[in-house]
Amino acid sequence: MSQEIHGTYSSEPGEPAESAEPEATRRTADEAESSRASRGWWDRNADEYQSDHGGFLGDDRFVWGPEGLDEAEAGLLGPAASLKGLDVLEIGAGAAQCSRWLAAQGARPVALDLSHRQLQHALRIGEGLPLVEADAGRLPFRDASFDLACSAYGAVPFVADPVRVFREVHRVLRPGGRWVFSVTHPVRWAFPDEPGPEGLSVAASYFDRVPYVEQDEAGNAVYVEHHRTLGDRVRDVVAGGFRLVDLVEPEWPAWNNQEWGGWSPLRGNLIPGTAIFVCERD
Repeated sequence: MSQEIHGTYSSEPGEPAESAEPEATRRTADEAESSRASRGWWDRNADEYQSDHGGFLGDDRFVWGPEGLDEAEAGLLGPAASLKGLDVLEIGAGAAQCSRWLAAQGARPVALDLSHRQLQHALRIGEGLPLVEADAGRLPFRDASFDLACSAYGAVPFVADPVRVFREVHRVLRPGGRWVFSVTHPVRWAFPDEPGPEGLSVAASYFDRVPYVEQDEAGNAVYVEHHRTLGDRVRDVVAGGFRLVDLVEPEWPAWNNQEWGGWSPLRGNLIPGTAIFVCERD
């Protein structure tokens, strides 16, 4: 899980290291502005993110979200034994923890991320994995290069045009390839991003698709997250050329007592926090 699970309605938005606390607002943000904001935010905040969450994510663990659902348990990409020898693209890989787990199963992963600093953390943890710095909407690979593609909270929630990303993933996958990605569960956008009781009352329209933006004093976006309803996500998957095989909504496990942004045992036992889309390329 590479991308920050950042508050959709955070009362204390993340602060860039070199400037005052940004203003949180709802406004439009196009593809270019969203990409610039994501690259800058991650280059500034990768150190803190890995420090805060590296223990939970591990060095070579494949976790789909704050609930702690492990790919080793879920098998959404297929049984672990079936991954050996497969070419796998991880999008929004961060420090490449998921790719490292895939490599341990005998797969041949490539870890891609927009942030140079996140990939430096991948090198810090250990060399040996192919790392690529690139935008998910412009994948620098030939057609039919991979057997599988995956993204644990990487890229998809932060792009203005998810269909473009899905079409790129479709292009680089071989026929029959599987594309599995996790995002903040769309229903969470209706609630305040608070882990306690104050986060249990609806505060906004679920159908308001205006992006959440944190901007500096000059009005430049420093963080952007895009909301899509559950129906929007399904339609985007289909428009990207995929067939939706499964939609997984992990329940909060009894062993997990952590709070991560607005994710917590209290809220996790009442409303879903993560949606995982399992898709296939025919």
